[in-house]
Amino acid sequence: MSQSDSQPRKPATGRASTARRAGSTIATKSSSRASTASRKLPAELLTPDEVRALIRACSATAPTGVRNRALLVVLYRGGLRVGEALALYPKDVDAARGTIRVLHGKGDRDRLAVIDDGALAVVARWVDVRRTLGISSRRRLFCTLAGGPLQASYVRQLLPRLAGRAGIDKRVHAHGLRHAHAVELVEDGVPVHHIRDQLGHASLAVTDRYLRRIAPGARIEALRVRRWEL
Repeated sequence: MSQSDSQPRKPATGRASTARRAGSTIATKSSSRASTASRKLPAELLTPDEVRALIRACSATAPTGVRNRALLVVLYRGGLRVGEALALYPKDVDAARGTIRVLHGKGDRDRLAVIDDGALAVVARWVDVRRTLGISSRRRLFCTLAGGPLQASYVRQLLPRLAGRAGIDKRVHAHGLRHAHAVELVEDGVPVHHIRDQLGHASLAVTDRYLRRIAPGARIEALRVRRWEL
């Protein structure tokens, strides 16, 4: 056996080692930049007036506009995630009880989300339109005009367009409508366990963390009363 086979290889030194270290550093920085670029920025909290403007940016007469209005209303007034809303069937909406049955929420948990009469009227308008289009009740509630499934990517592209049309200078995501719903429940004094059930969280701890992240108003007001002068 030759000396090169029997002896351990010495670590590289000099230019070769420096070049490898430099290449590793560049690759690490590049990976970090790519990870940061792909990270989604959080939605900015919308006021009730901004949500109304967003919904009104959809046509009140064109079938797609009527559908989109109903979809945004369900996200906002029912607090549903976009995937939950797109998975609904007409039979999941109980207008008499004012509820929406979510069969497969996060963690595959089912729940009843409560929705008000004003929001149900907007949904009913879309149900009437889809009936005139001959769309079967066996099709998803929010579907294309041909009855096909509506994709989440469509909603992601729709909301920034509507925000521009409504003159809203904020990052607008579908989840931002759920945030707005949760914040309004807090401001209305709804008990946190009801908010947990409405949003479909696994525990009160999850809801507490969620609300502290998106609705820090109480903390801000509590700390702003402190006085200090120089």
